Amino acid sequence: MVSEQFAVIALGGNLSFDQTPPEVTLRNAVRMLARRGLVIRDESRFFTTPCFPAGAGPDYINAAISINTNLSPVALLELLHQVEAEFGRAREQRWGMRTLDLDLICHGDSVLPDRAGHDAWRQLDPARQAELAPDQLILPHPRLQDRGFVLVPMADVAPDWRHPVLGLSVQEMLAALPAGDLAEIRLL
Repeated sequence: MVSEQFAVIALGGNLSFDQTPPEVTLRNAVRMLARRGLVIRDESRFFTTPCFPAGAGPDYINAAISINTNLSPVALLELLHQVEAEFGRAREQRWGMRTLDLDLICHGDSVLPDRAGHDAWRQLDPARQAELAPDQLILPHPRLQDRGFVLVPMADVAPDWRHPVLGLSVQEMLAALPAGDLAEIRLL
């Protein structure tokens, strides 16, 4: 256990689970996380984003929650993986379709595994990002600043959170994205 920390979790999914549409699965997952002891501070609105690459599957539903937790980053990630599994998430394909995706985006001002490790993953060529998966937790999420589908809902729950490496707030990272990256993100 660690002292209580603020954290943000991004939620997403584009496949039904047990005949339940993704937006219901996301809401049910938030309730389950609360039952497991996470203090939900705020919940974003729900957004739809196109599947990538275009036409590869149904659109995604994305949201974010901010929480307070006494769990360490690794213990929190383990909890997120347990909840994903309970909602039918199978980790078979990287960046593939899924019933539920719970990504730990930030945990206070933690930079993991360390500054050099974070920098290496954040600066990794996009083609290599699709091929490689880290063998340890990287925080803040190394592609946070590039992902409108994370930043748009995160702006609802933590607009002033400042990236401990980049020094930018969520609002500033969002404003730096090209308009085309945000054009297809729609409020559900």
